[in-house]
Amino acid sequence: MTEQSFQLVAIGLYFLTMLGIGYYAYRQTTDLDDYMLAGRKLSPGVAALSAGASDMSGWLLMGLPGAIYASGLVEAWIAIGLTIGAYLNWRFVAPRLRSYTEVSNNSITVPSFMENRFKDKTRLLRIASGVIILVFFTFYVSSGMVAGGVFFEASFNTPYLFGMLLVSGITLTYTLFGGFLGASLTDVVQGLLMLAALIIVPVLTVIGMGGLGETIDAIHAADAAHNLANPGDELHRTSLLFGGSLLAIISAASWGLGYFGQPHIIVRFMALRSSADAKAGRRIGIGWMILVASGAVFTGLIGVGYFHTSNEVLDNPETVFLLLSQILFHPLVAGLVLAAVLAAIMSTVSSQLIVCSSALVEDLYKIFGKDLTALQQVRLGRLGVLTVAVIAALLAIDPRSNILGLVAFAWAGFGAAFGPIILLSLFWRKLTAMGALAGMITGAVVVGIWGNIASLQALMYEIVPGFLACTVVAIVVSLLIKTPHDEEIQAEFDTMESQH
Repeated sequence: MTEQSFQLVAIGLYFLTMLGIGYYAYRQTTDLDDYMLAGRKLSPGVAALSAGASDMSGWLLMGLPGAIYASGLVEAWIAIGLTIGAYLNWRFVAPRLRSYTEVSNNSITVPSFMENRFKDKTRLLRIASGVIILVFFTFYVSSGMVAGGVFFEASFNTPYLFGMLLVSGITLTYTLFGGFLGASLTDVVQGLLMLAALIIVPVLTVIGMGGLGETIDAIHAADAAHNLANPGDELHRTSLLFGGSLLAIISAASWGLGYFGQPHIIVRFMALRSSADAKAGRRIGIGWMILVASGAVFTGLIGVGYFHTSNEVLDNPETVFLLLSQILFHPLVAGLVLAAVLAAIMSTVSSQLIVCSSALVEDLYKIFGKDLTALQQVRLGRLGVLTVAVIAALLAIDPRSNILGLVAFAWAGFGAAFGPIILLSLFWRKLTAMGALAGMITGAVVVGIWGNIASLQALMYEIVPGFLACTVVAIVVSLLIKTPHDEEIQAEFDTMESQH
């Protein structure tokens, strides 16, 4: 067998595993609660690995190592910010959100929680948040499909469209039938695959170079050679501070703010068996995240020394992880490492498809539609997944479309629109429906304007001004436009607080 044949066999086995898990989840799904939240029966381990894998897209295995390879440890501030944000999310949001969503009319989506939390009779909160989710995530899903097409084109010289449709089709199939449980269980396998790959690659590279001391010396030698050849463009890749201004470091670390408002992540908290499971979930999830983020950072850094000493040319820094795996491993194992990249892409796409489906069915259709049986609701949920996937695939047909650039923008949009509202909903009883709606819209608008003005975007990542604006407006409007005392709202808040 050729090297490429071994790699294709490994990826084929990975695809079959994903489809098998999807079929198992299909057999466990009977109603919309099962389809959208796995019946609130996720164990801490499954919830933690699912939240991590659905968060960490292809940037973890390609983008982050590539940035570290090109610029050094200063680029690690994004990973540091994300890890801190994820910890705070698990520590403060997860247990309260799990309790509150059940107390408040058993809410199974973020928009339905918004409506039930504030007893919003106008339904504006639910509609606005459902539309925000649907619009942003359709493009977010499309960006993952583009990444799948580019991956196959670069790795196997297949036509872009073939790769895009293959990755999209497999992901759609196990998500369409397996629902939230299918997406979550496949996330576990994908998360473990990513973890194994990001530990093995840097460790074996260091061993191959003769040890840690030799590796560090090689990195310094690479920096010295670069600085000698480019006197105006110095690099000190082993420094966390060199090469970045204070604003740039704050901007990179501020990615962590986005966690509080990401629907495809916080919905995992709602699916836990109980709020008590959040502590175990936090330990597993943050442990996983520290390991994979460290593995990605060290892969990029170690790659600098490896390619310098081997005198091999690395044209694209973002391929450092893939090239090291192909050099170090048997083609079959290298194929499994390639599958880890696909896992990062597919786990994110599947989670986002489910959230889009819930926005269509639970948050928009059911507002205007008639009552449905459990079977009809599940069928409608699957139709929602299919609809979003088809639209996203149509957007992804052109590989030159600038959809991938929307990922950071969408992260900021969700973080600024929903993050402060989720936090205030859980910790401040005086927040009102009008305050939440005004803050949500303000956060989204500020991100939209800031993110499209180059000079402002260069100054600061748009999530920071958007997050602050949403928080201030939500608080001010809630204090200025007071609503009549609602005993039911206060009673539910007291019930949630008494559980923590």
